[in-house]
Amino acid sequence: MPFETIPGLAEQYALLSFDKDGKELTSDPNGVGGLLSKEIEARAARDKPSHIFLFSHGWKGDVPSARDQYNRWIGAMLALKADRAAVPGTFKPIWIGLHWPSLPFGDEEVGGASFDPAEGAASPDQIVAMYLDRLGLGAEAEPLLRTVVNAHQKDAAARDLPADAAKAYSTLATLAGRTAGGPTDPPEADGAPFDPAVVFQTGNELSKADFAGGGLLGGILGPLRQLSYWTMKKRARSIGESGMHSFVARLMTAAPDARIHLMGHSFGCIVVSSIVGGPEARHALPRKVDSVALIQGAVSLWAFGDEVHGDARKGYFNPWIARSAVRGPIIVSRSIFDRAVGTLYPWASAAAFSDGAFDLDDDNPPLLGAIGKFGIRGVKDAITRDMLDATGDYAFEAGKVYNLESSKFIKKGGGVSGAHSDIDGPEVAHALWRAALV
Repeated sequence: MPFETIPGLAEQYALLSFDKDGKELTSDPNGVGGLLSKEIEARAARDKPSHIFLFSHGWKGDVPSARDQYNRWIGAMLALKADRAAVPGTFKPIWIGLHWPSLPFGDEEVGGASFDPAEGAASPDQIVAMYLDRLGLGAEAEPLLRTVVNAHQKDAAARDLPADAAKAYSTLATLAGRTAGGPTDPPEADGAPFDPAVVFQTGNELSKADFAGGGLLGGILGPLRQLSYWTMKKRARSIGESGMHSFVARLMTAAPDARIHLMGHSFGCIVVSSIVGGPEARHALPRKVDSVALIQGAVSLWAFGDEVHGDARKGYFNPWIARSAVRGPIIVSRSIFDRAVGTLYPWASAAAFSDGAFDLDDDNPPLLGAIGKFGIRGVKDAITRDMLDATGDYAFEAGKVYNLESSKFIKKGGGVSGAHSDIDGPEVAHALWRAALV
C-alpha cells in the first residue's frame, strides 16, 4: 500500500498490509524489495521521529474500509490542535495503519433470508466461496459448506438444525481447529465447546429478542458466522504475535528515542495486545511501549487479569501486564450501545442467556464477555472513570489501567453492530492524546 495523505491535510500515514495468513504483502511499490515495513523502518532510522503511532482496525475486510477508518481516526487527532501543541519539544510523528482481512460477515448477510437468490443477493456458489476464503480452509471443506448452504436454501426458517448440517458443522469446526477454553487460553479459545445445535438455538433466541437486529445470528447459517468470527479472533492473534510483533521490535531498534503508541479497535485490540505480548504473550519487545489504547475491544474482559472470574488463574495477556510492558497508561473504552461486543461477542463465545453475558452487571461480570462492554477486569488497581469531553483533564498516570465509561460519546450507530464504530469523535481522540502525553 502507498503512503496515504489524509484528506484536507498534508499529513501522511503508512498503510501496511498483511494477508489472511499473517504475512506482509510483498508487492508494494513504495517498499524496499516490495516490503513497505522496510521503508518505514528506513524512514524511522533516517528521520528520527519523536513519536510513532500504530493503529489496527478490527471488523473491516477491505483496503478502502481500512483507509477510511485511518483517515477519520488520525484526522480526528490532528484536528485537536491544543493536544498536538501540548507535546513537549519538536513533534515529529510517524503514523502507521495496519490492514488485515478481518470481516467475519458483511452487510449483505443481515436478515434471515438475505441469501435468497430471488432477492438478488449471494448465490449458493458465492456463499460457499465466500466462507472458504473467510475460514481459510482447503478443498475438503467445500462439500461441507455446500451441505450447510443447501440446508439453508431448502428451509431458511427451519426451527431445528438439520442433522446433515449439524454433522457438517462439527467437521468444519475440527478442520478449522476450533477449540474451547477460557480467558487463560488464547483469545480464540475463550468460549464454550462448539455445539452447532446450541449455537443455532441461541442465535434464534437472540434474533427473536432483537438483540442483534435482522436475524443475523439465527438461522441455519448462524453457526457458520460464529465459526468465521472465531477465525478472525485467531487471525488477529497470529498477525500480532508474529509479523507485527517483529515489526514493532525492529522499529524500536531503528528509532531508539521514539515513543511508541499502539491503538486497536475491536479485533484490533487482540492484534495490539499480541504485539505487546509476542508469541504466547511471553516474549517482550526490546523496550516498553509508551501507551496502549484498546477501543471497544472484542477480547475477553478477563484476558489481562491477575485473576479470572474469582479464582487465581491468570488471563492470557496477563504476563505483559505483570511485567509492566507499557510504560504509560493503558486506556480501555466501553459503551452500552455497542452491540458487536455486547451481543455478538458472547454469542460467538457460545454464551447462554443464563450466565449474564448479555447483561451489563458491573458488580458481577460474567465469565464470557468483552472489554468493550465491561472493561478490563481482574487487574489490581484498575481505575474506572468516565470518558471526558475534548478539553477534559484526565491526569492519567504511567503504568495504570483505565476503564473509560464512554457511552456518552460512543453511542451512534445501528443494525447488527450498534455504536461499535462510533469512535472517530474528538472525545476519543482526546483520550488517545492524553494517554500519549503521559
